[in-house]
Amino acid sequence: MRIGLGFDVHRLVAGRPCILGGVTIDHPTGPSGHSDGDAVLHAVTDAVLGAAGLDDLGTLFPDDDARWAGADSAELLAVAVERVHAEGFTVLSLDVVIATEGPRIAPHRAAMRARIAELVGAEAARVNVKGKTVEGLGALAGGKGVAVQAVCLLRE
Repeated sequence: MRIGLGFDVHRLVAGRPCILGGVTIDHPTGPSGHSDGDAVLHAVTDAVLGAAGLDDLGTLFPDDDARWAGADSAELLAVAVERVHAEGFTVLSLDVVIATEGPRIAPHRAAMRARIAELVGAEAARVNVKGKTVEGLGALAGGKGVAVQAVCLLRE
């Protein structure tokens, strides 16, 4: 068994679609980024890659490469999962924490769990997603951003 930790943070800005965990959320702001800005899938991708001992998201899909401008983060995760499978690993479980005072996470948890599970080839019961507020503290206060941590357990 191998474990990996992923982390990502993005500003929430007007005029961007709000895509988190592969789910589009009706919200006036969305995560900025070179790709679609899905901080949840970015953290999950880094957790999966890290558990397998592979390069991280930024190394595989650099933000200074025009090929990845506006990229669908679900496709980036799919590539990462293919690499992990090629190394002989499968995803056993994922646990994700989304910290934001922007969009409410609770109404979308089930859809995010299902989408992430689909993308990594696991049962939805093996994927957990939790939303947390930051209690008005720090740079994420007032809905200015989203920070995500993800932990992945792989089985060889």
